[in-house]
Amino acid sequence: MIHAEHLRKSYGTLVAVDDVSLDIKRGETFGLLGPNGAGKSTTIHMLVGAIRPDSGSVTVNGASDPSRPEVRRGLGIAPQRVALYEDLTGQENLAFFGRLYGVTGKRLTERVEWALDFAGLKDRRHSRAKTYSGGMQRRLNLACALLPSPPILLCDEPTAGVDPQSRNHIFEIIERLKQDGLTVLYTTHYMEEAQRLCDRVAIMDRGKLLDCDTVPNLIARHGRRPVVTAELERPVNDPSTLPGQVEGTSLRFETEKPVEELMRLTRAGVVFKTFHVDQPDLESVFLTLTGRSLRD
Repeated sequence: MIHAEHLRKSYGTLVAVDDVSLDIKRGETFGLLGPNGAGKSTTIHMLVGAIRPDSGSVTVNGASDPSRPEVRRGLGIAPQRVALYEDLTGQENLAFFGRLYGVTGKRLTERVEWALDFAGLKDRRHSRAKTYSGGMQRRLNLACALLPSPPILLCDEPTAGVDPQSRNHIFEIIERLKQDGLTVLYTTHYMEEAQRLCDRVAIMDRGKLLDCDTVPNLIARHGRRPVVTAELERPVNDPSTLPGQVEGTSLRFETEKPVEELMRLTRAGVVFKTFHVDQPDLESVFLTLTGRSLRD
């Protein structure tokens, strides 16, 4: 659905996107993951034709030059900065953006009703957007992007600054769209979002694409081994017989097979009071690739 080759964009001496290539398949939810300033939004802007790359090419649903109106009509775009008219009501915003997409008449009325229900805003349809909470504005922003029934949806940080309830509602929206076969490009700097929602994830930092694959493959390739942290019932006579670090009755070690290792220690007479297995995840992958922790 979306194919990009060797995209590059600079602003003076700052290279915002540096030789990024992506191939987003029909019907998949594709995550673009990285911290603020990684180049995600600039990449999105090039994919939708809002800005032109210094070099490289973009093809959307078989058509080149995404800045052309007939190509952009197939894209639903929910930008990072909420794009609403604050003095219009939720219903009026939907109707306005629907007409911009070329939706009119009975079809527009039906889609506005669908969007209000989909975003959970039917009871606030006549309230001005400026009276909405941040989460409600995010949901309305997403509903506006979905109003023309686009085959491709691009969500740029859709949960930034929202409350937990709205965040979970947005997750449910993306999962429903995925079930309906929509192609979704989802950018975020929250690891758990990408791990929950995305079929494949591309990790960006400092304008570069570091790796791209399914979450399990990324974890297998770059994630650290599982870490077991345990509290023993009593100290052992010879701590050297235990794996990892031992401090009093506290034990910590890494292992490829935590369950098997815990069973082996139990059979050897080690009595555990508590234990916890910390499995590798996308954050550990990111730390391996970038060497630094994520920041908001």
